[in-house]
Amino acid sequence: MKKTFLAAVLVAVTSPFYSALVLAESATIAVAANFTKTIEMVGEEFTKETGHQLKFSFGPTGKLYAQVKNGAPFDAFFGADERSPLKTIDDGLGLKSSYFVYAQGQIALYSSQYPVKTQPLEVLKEAKFKHLSMANPRTAPYGERAEAFLKSKGLYDGVKGKLVNGESIAHAFQYVATGNAPIGFVALSQIVDPQSPIYKKGEYWVVPQAEYEPIKQGAVILQRGKDNAAVKAFFDYLKTPKALEIIHAYGYSTP
Repeated sequence: MKKTFLAAVLVAVTSPFYSALVLAESATIAVAANFTKTIEMVGEEFTKETGHQLKFSFGPTGKLYAQVKNGAPFDAFFGADERSPLKTIDDGLGLKSSYFVYAQGQIALYSSQYPVKTQPLEVLKEAKFKHLSMANPRTAPYGERAEAFLKSKGLYDGVKGKLVNGESIAHAFQYVATGNAPIGFVALSQIVDPQSPIYKKGEYWVVPQAEYEPIKQGAVILQRGKDNAAVKAFFDYLKTPKALEIIHAYGYSTP
């Protein structure tokens, strides 16, 4: 009886499933707001396969960078651009060897009322709308690119008095999703998500990527996470076919 019990225990502790549970760790990751739904879906699959637990903290890239610099307890940082994650490396807070571009985002002009799919520039030039939603260009790369696009087309001065700036692209999206703004620049990923409140509603125009500086989104493991097995495994997982399939499905391209 005693031998049988000991044998059962030995089988349990040496089984791969038990080992995964014993070795599973947790990590806290700062993530740009535009990548919210995508990383949640990838993270869910990652946890199913590895047992590692991930906690995400979402916000505008500039604000997250400030939190990282001020000592926030993050193990990794996923920005909406390359600039902020690379700054953490310059600051001695990020691990250079871990850095990579995990996605490239796209800007889309969405409207529930105006024909932006066929006449985007005309709609912006006429500016008959009361509000135009856009992420804050000072803190959010998506807002910075949208502002630069408007200026390059000579449209900025005509709409600047109607701009409603969300702190992040997520907040800018909320304005159009709730109808508080009838038109706005959002991330393509927020429109193509089947669970999005505006999925198959209204219409949108994808701003040609040649019209603005590419939104290459960089990720880096921070000093706090350098020995964290969960965050290291997650960075590897993001390059797998399963993770890439999810990322592409949400409107992003990858290197």
